[in-house]
Amino acid sequence: SDLLPADVTGTKIFREDTGEFQLERGPVFSNLVIADEINRATPKTQSALLEAMQEAQVTIEGETLGLPSPFMVIATQNPIEMEGTFGLPEAQRDRFQFKITVDLPDREDEAQILDRFNYEPKLGPGDIENVVTPNDILVARQAVTDVHMSTPVRDYILDIIGATRESPDVEHGVSTRGALALQKAAKAQAAINGRHYVIPDDIKELAVPALAHRLVLSTDAEIGGISTEKVIEDLLSTISPPNDADFAQPAPAVGDGGKKPEE
Repeated sequence: SDLLPADVTGTKIFREDTGEFQLERGPVFSNLVIADEINRATPKTQSALLEAMQEAQVTIEGETLGLPSPFMVIATQNPIEMEGTFGLPEAQRDRFQFKITVDLPDREDEAQILDRFNYEPKLGPGDIENVVTPNDILVARQAVTDVHMSTPVRDYILDIIGATRESPDVEHGVSTRGALALQKAAKAQAAINGRHYVIPDDIKELAVPALAHRLVLSTDAEIGGISTEKVIEDLLSTISPPNDADFAQPAPAVGDGGKKPEE
C-alpha cells in the first residue's frame, strides 16, 4: 500500500499566500474510522493508529491534538489473501476490543444481496440510515459503567486471563488491557440484555472474540495447527464459573429504597 502515516493522521502544509503552515487533518479526526483491509497498510502506517486508539489523540509534527469523542476504529482484513499484506503487530491487535470473523451469507441473505445490486450496483447516501448519534453512544457508555460486577465474576475473568499466561500452547498470554476489554464487554452485554449485573455467561460468550486475537501461540502450537480461538475455548472448559448466588446484583441501599437490616 502507498498509504503513509500522514495520510491517516494529517500533516502541516505551507501556504504561500499566507506564509504560514496550515494543519490539514486526516481521516482519523472522526467519530468512527473504518480502516478497510488494514493488513495491506505497512507496519509504519498501521502504527499511526496506535496513539489514536489508546489515547484518543494524535501527534502531528510535535503538536498533540485530541480526537472527537466518542472515537472508535473498525478495521477489516482478508484472512485468505496473503500476498502484499502485513500482519498486525501484537501491540496493534491488543488495541482492538474484538476480533469477529464474518461468515459467508446463507442462501436467503445472498439472494437479497443479488436483488439489491441487480439494477443499482453502488450504495448511495440514501442507503445508509443514521441509527445513533455520538451523544447516544456517550450516554450508553455511561450506562455500562453503572453495571455491577461482583467479586466472584471479576475473579472468573482473572482466572481466564491467568490461564492464558500459563498455557503451554501460548507464548504470550492476554495483557491487562485484554482483561479490561473483557470486563467492559461483559458489562455492555449485561446492559443490552436489560440486566444491571454481569453473569458468567456474559464472560463465556465474549471471551473468544475479546481475547483470542491477543494471544501469541507457541511454536509447537502453530506447527500443530492449533488456533487461538481453540485455546480460549479449551481453557473455558476447564475453569469453573461462579455459583448463581455469587453474581446476583446486590440489594439496594436504604437511601435507594432498600430495607433496613432489622427489617
